[in-house]
Amino acid sequence: MRTRFQQQMEELREKLLRMGGLAELAVDRACQAYTNRDLHSCQLVLENESLINAAEREIDELAFDILATQQPAAVDLRFILAVTKINADLERVGDQAVNIAERVMDMIELPAVELPVDIARMATAVSAMVRRSLESFVEGKAELAQAVLEMDHVVDRMRDEAFIVLVRTMNEQPQSTQQALDALLVARNLERVADHATNISEDVIFWVLGADVRHHAQTAVIARPESTGT
Repeated sequence: MRTRFQQQMEELREKLLRMGGLAELAVDRACQAYTNRDLHSCQLVLENESLINAAEREIDELAFDILATQQPAAVDLRFILAVTKINADLERVGDQAVNIAERVMDMIELPAVELPVDIARMATAVSAMVRRSLESFVEGKAELAQAVLEMDHVVDRMRDEAFIVLVRTMNEQPQSTQQALDALLVARNLERVADHATNISEDVIFWVLGADVRHHAQTAVIARPESTGT
């Protein structure tokens, strides 16, 4: 029974990693679509949403089966609970990527204009947060997860700056209002992706350390992680 349990736990881990890869790819494609005004990248994001949704269902089904049949305890139980929460956040990352792709598709239909905001820089920071949050899960390292939490403040500042300059642009250049509004919505969705990456990192810390750092992440104490047994 223990061997079967370990096999299921490894399968759960592998499924979540594949899910993470799909979500990360969706964000990267959406960001490329914005930078390059690339309709094909937008379409790929929309087409791959069904893969992410199917992966979410598979992970939840396996996690619930393990909980019902194996009665895991301690760190194994925390791992499974963290996986279910990370799974939900990854699905929402995919949703945000779809939102970005839809905004880009709208922008492509409009004349290109120069906007005084560096969305590409924000996209790079957000993509790094998603990647590092997944790395913290793969390696089971709370230190990596904590670094992602600290990056969230940087992205929040970028979002605030984007809001200020884009609202000013809409006031000063009414002919560019729709393009500025689309860019503002892209920035908002990128900030939401960063929030989900933060949630994932908090769940990694919960799994590894048994510490709940939600709402007060800056006070998290990173200690030597326990053995995960997975």
